[in-house]
Amino acid sequence: MSNELIALAVPALLLFSAIFILLFGFSSHYTKNRGYFITLATLFITFFISASAMNELHSIKILPQYFNSMIVYDTFSATFITLFLLGGFLTLAIAKSFIDKTNFFTHEAFVLFLFSLFGMVILTMANELLTAFISLEIASMSVYILVGLNRDSLKASEAFFKYLLLGSFAASFYLLGMMLIYAQAKSTNLDVIAEYILTTDLKAQLLIIAGGMLIMITIMFKIAAVPFGAWVLDVYEGASLPITAYMAGVFKIAVFAFALRVFLHDYISFEAIYDPLIIFGALVTMVIGSILAVIQSSIKKMLAASSVVHSGYILIAFASIGGATSNASSAIIFYLFAYFISAIGAFGVLSYISKGSDKLINFDDLDGLGKDRPIIAASLTIFLLSLAGFPSTIGFIGKFYIFTSAIESGYTFLAIFGAITAFISIYYYFKVIVHMYFKESAHLDIHYGYKVSLAFIAISAIIVVWGGIGTSLLLDIPGINALNDLSKFSIESLGL
Repeated sequence: MSNELIALAVPALLLFSAIFILLFGFSSHYTKNRGYFITLATLFITFFISASAMNELHSIKILPQYFNSMIVYDTFSATFITLFLLGGFLTLAIAKSFIDKTNFFTHEAFVLFLFSLFGMVILTMANELLTAFISLEIASMSVYILVGLNRDSLKASEAFFKYLLLGSFAASFYLLGMMLIYAQAKSTNLDVIAEYILTTDLKAQLLIIAGGMLIMITIMFKIAAVPFGAWVLDVYEGASLPITAYMAGVFKIAVFAFALRVFLHDYISFEAIYDPLIIFGALVTMVIGSILAVIQSSIKKMLAASSVVHSGYILIAFASIGGATSNASSAIIFYLFAYFISAIGAFGVLSYISKGSDKLINFDDLDGLGKDRPIIAASLTIFLLSLAGFPSTIGFIGKFYIFTSAIESGYTFLAIFGAITAFISIYYYFKVIVHMYFKESAHLDIHYGYKVSLAFIAISAIIVVWGGIGTSLLLDIPGINALNDLSKFSIESLGL
């Protein structure tokens, strides 16, 4: 299958399946199981279609005579699209028992799930600011509604309204920034903007610089960076566990993918102007996120706060791009994969052991889990160790690449600060492990999901470990080297 056909087939299948489930949901033949498996099958098929385009260096404009170079499909977008589809598949596969136990996962939920993925796919391929905004809002609006899916929950409704209002307000900064960029460059196409920046004196680009800063505000909001991430604890608490996993592990990656494309394509020459802002954002985000994570009594809210800290780590790599372009950029992609699989696994375990309710799981609720359910406890332990950056996990390798790129760029203090916050994270991650293995069993009536879901949790845990120690010298299975090469491949495709 040609790359152009793949680029058209993946979003088309997602969109077709969403519309089909939307119409099928009103039929008497519809059941939740059928909607679930149609969605899962769509993700499975599109994942393998997209993955087939990851093994080569390529970059093509999709139907330029119709789309006017607004959509580009390259190794970069193919890599991220494959991650989105894998993340969506794992989220649903692990959450099967949770979905079955609830009444609010109606057919609209699966429709919104597919629409959000459709928006993320287009966002990753967007080569034009307005196209990116429309696709970002398609994904965002779908996620807003998914957050408030449980209409019987006051917290879910509160989270929905808070996320919707703040998200819509943050989106307005993007539109204003795009307007300023258009006023100066006379285009919203990234290629045209990049050419204008390269051929025009820096002093004559004030509107483009200001526009970029305004777009940065929207991006910082979407990734929950401080001070724009005040919504994260309330929204993550109000959302159901599968949606929380989806937001933390998939949606955040889509925003970072777009930010990386724009920064490398257009704004890399302004790194002297933007670096102080990014550095400040990284430092504040790591500090505030660490404080919030330490004081939480709920595991779900602790993981939500820790996701803020991980945004800070990625911002370190963004600040380092100017001095170590290739290494820092590929480090971002590698770390996004490391965080993606670890976060989905950790939140997935919580949804697996829940009773299909959104009751907060506290640390005490996991007392003795290591003795009662050793596989679940071991998997959660692996995910938490990876998030903490413990050696022999993919999270450690990801942090190593991030901090190394910072040192190469002359930002040694950022690497040291990141290492300190990673050390602090050991406290709140290991607190969960202590309760699972060193506390007496709580003997709570915890519901455990299907064995198939447990198998996907175990597979994710194995990927986390193999991503930390795996090498093709031991087994003919892609490991650290393959992921690192793929990350560099993706960055190289942006220059084609």
